[in-house]
Amino acid sequence: MSNSGIELDGEPAESTTAMNPLMGLAREDLIGAVGMMLRETSGRPMKSIKHLKKFTGEVGKIVTNRSELAPDPKDKRFLDPTWLANPLYKATMQYYLAVRKGVEGWVDDVDLNERERAQASFVTAMMLDAAAPTNALIGNPSAIKKALETGGVSLVRGLQNAYEDITKNDGIVSQVDKRPFKVGGNLANTPGAVIHKTPMMELIQYAPATDKVHAIPFLIIPPQINKAYVNDLSPDKSIVRFLAAGGIQTFMVSWRNPTAEHRDWGLSEYVDQLVEAINVICQISKSKTVNISGACSGGITAATLMSKLAAAGDNRVGSATLMVCALDPRSSDSETGALVSKHGLELAKRRSAKKGVLDGASLSRTFAWLRPNDLVWNYVVNNYLHGEPPPAFDVLYWNNDSTNLTAALHADYLDFYDTQPFARPGTTTVAGHVVDFTKVTQDMFIVAGVTDHITPWKACYRISQLVGSPNVEFILSQAGHIQSLLNPPGNPKAKYFRSETRPPADQEAWLASQAKQHAGSWWPFWLGWLQTRSGALKPARKTLGSRQHPPGDAAPGAYVFD
Repeated sequence: MSNSGIELDGEPAESTTAMNPLMGLAREDLIGAVGMMLRETSGRPMKSIKHLKKFTGEVGKIVTNRSELAPDPKDKRFLDPTWLANPLYKATMQYYLAVRKGVEGWVDDVDLNERERAQASFVTAMMLDAAAPTNALIGNPSAIKKALETGGVSLVRGLQNAYEDITKNDGIVSQVDKRPFKVGGNLANTPGAVIHKTPMMELIQYAPATDKVHAIPFLIIPPQINKAYVNDLSPDKSIVRFLAAGGIQTFMVSWRNPTAEHRDWGLSEYVDQLVEAINVICQISKSKTVNISGACSGGITAATLMSKLAAAGDNRVGSATLMVCALDPRSSDSETGALVSKHGLELAKRRSAKKGVLDGASLSRTFAWLRPNDLVWNYVVNNYLHGEPPPAFDVLYWNNDSTNLTAALHADYLDFYDTQPFARPGTTTVAGHVVDFTKVTQDMFIVAGVTDHITPWKACYRISQLVGSPNVEFILSQAGHIQSLLNPPGNPKAKYFRSETRPPADQEAWLASQAKQHAGSWWPFWLGWLQTRSGALKPARKTLGSRQHPPGDAAPGAYVFD
């Protein structure tokens, strides 16, 4: 273990989105950004002429083979050697790079405020990604080679893939080959059973994997976006299986995928369901307390639960783990945070209220177009131009198994972003109580990811300053959003950072002088932390549930298939 500079370069697979689409990226704002750029062009022609001259000069260098423009080494679009060996392709690539450089320079130079600049950068980046020569057959040498090598079969397969997406995938380019995966088969197959069921949730108890278990049980609270089995993915990535092997009595909520008829299920109703789940777990385990964890939006729900229990003097939550969760999001946390506008928030709320839900397909499409080069054009090239199937990857399979979000919960999350109840204790009523996270004094374990573009690590870090607990552990994983969560032992590249003392208010000071690098996964450290807070060992029960709550459907339950 040693001090180490934390690398902040993201991995393409982790660059899933630059911001959470729940926060209201309105198409009207983007259209307005285009109009604003046109006004800047006509209103300040000298700046435009200055950048046009630079671009023209670079084109002259390209034509005479004197240009030194080269793609970023991490840009996989131009890895084919033809881009350098063939003069025509090299000139095409450099012309595209010159256009990109010129447009980005112009956006940086014009007089815009923070939000306008973010909107202009977002719109122009989307347009430039779409205009890349690699997105067309004639401009993609690797696709042409593939077509010649296969006698045109790759193009036929590409058309078939496109037809499948149009007719069976809601017009969204497929990111994953779903055929090798089956929920309850090779995914979500840890033994267990549903021991309590309501119209909103199924509570799953998992079978013990050891002869003795710790007395205090553990409840996993999943996000309402996507499905709970991210915590029990393939056996080698299963948090549930890992905890059970460590002697932890493991329970998990599986939320129902709501439809328009459930439009009124808001954060208050979801928190009430968790209180009900804790009642059941305490009855089954005979424990007076339950340790909990929540990730992403499930972390917001878990934090609201803890605040509400604290306000009521209910001490049944023993400790809490919040993973890749932001309770105090700010526009400065990410490069596109300024895109969020009050106008966008109101429009997003209005649209979901009209439909009753924010549907999963809409969420998937928004996520994809917030990061089009990674999540759209990359797959257009692979699936359509190369005629290859998308990768068979369990995380992508789960990520594409989307769920709806009720209009009420969507509105609650949008209000949460606007009112900042955790950052302003004692000012806002949420889920039937006045939120005050300073009254939450349970031990807290916080996990963030260095390259997380959904919940930036600095936003997650701020939880350590919001909570009233004197014992706070902050872990910074060298990974992105999902890879920080699914971080099993065995990855030789895995590492994380932590300090021996409670995280200070100054993030940069923690990063520069207190954070120590540790090799490997953070899971074993977390398990040890959790075991010390899970009571004494006792013989594991041979049966699941209880007389009042007998086992029903086998894990992963029925709601996961909705």
